[in-house]
Amino acid sequence: MADIKKIATRVSYGNTLVELAQQGADNLVVFDADLAAATKTEIFRKEYPDRHFDCGIAEQNMVGVAAGMATMGYVPFVSSFAMFVAGRGFEQIRNSIGYPHLNVKIAATHAGLSVGEDGASHQCCEDIALMRSIPGMVVLSPADDVEARAAVIAAYNYQGPVYLRFSRLATPVFHDPETYEFQIGKGEKLTDGYDIAVISTGLMTNEALRAAVLAKRQGMNVRVINMPTIKPIDEEIILTAARECGRIITVEEHSIIGGLGEAVCSVVSEKLPVPVRRIGVMDQFGHSGPANEVLRDYGLTADNIVNVIRDIVRPDAKA
Repeated sequence: MADIKKIATRVSYGNTLVELAQQGADNLVVFDADLAAATKTEIFRKEYPDRHFDCGIAEQNMVGVAAGMATMGYVPFVSSFAMFVAGRGFEQIRNSIGYPHLNVKIAATHAGLSVGEDGASHQCCEDIALMRSIPGMVVLSPADDVEARAAVIAAYNYQGPVYLRFSRLATPVFHDPETYEFQIGKGEKLTDGYDIAVISTGLMTNEALRAAVLAKRQGMNVRVINMPTIKPIDEEIILTAARECGRIITVEEHSIIGGLGEAVCSVVSEKLPVPVRRIGVMDQFGHSGPANEVLRDYGLTADNIVNVIRDIVRPDAKA
């Protein structure tokens, strides 16, 4: 069997910026905060150096400059680690981009625990909550290379502020680029099943797919729903899952506070109450270590997901 291709979505981001420029996006400009090698905007800088601006370690200033460029008809992509651009730059994003509803795209790489060895100071598990709270902000969290490329293109074409969440860790590519279609605000049913629905986002979608395979071997049929748009959330696919499956698990590489899980809970609690179990970071900071080991320590693996599935679907069964 051929090896599964793995690509970090931050690399997808850098490559797609170049593709957009090559295809005629003459108004696209890119800003970075002294991290172009890590965010992969260096790919764009190499091809279009006159449209790439390094603002240094000054994220708030970078956001303000990008807002000004947007008022002049440009489409700025501002880039840094999630901790720095969403965390440090929150006030400027809210007041200079969100409030005037400017056409700026915030590209946050190195999100979640999978930053690994960089530790808690860099492991941003609060960014989705922060960006969801800004009125009019679209929040995207793609799961693989194909979806990330499509999300960047969709963000460019969308008129208004967009937050894009990318990972440092290389993840398996499971979408077919020939058939995949991305639409802001739409989820995607990857597997069918009626015992329980698992709704996931970002790199956790691959773990959810693996968990569904493990669960099927144990006689449990799991519906896996990939949710690349956290805001606006796809209420229709959530409510259909609630109606047909009766139970939902959410999985995210983010705090359970303010993220995908709470977005799903808001929908079902108001419109079709069913039990929801959230898998994510449980109101705690991360710690340093190899990315896959850190994810395991916080229960963000297929093995833990299938354990939770079994606890809910077969509460009387022994592991």
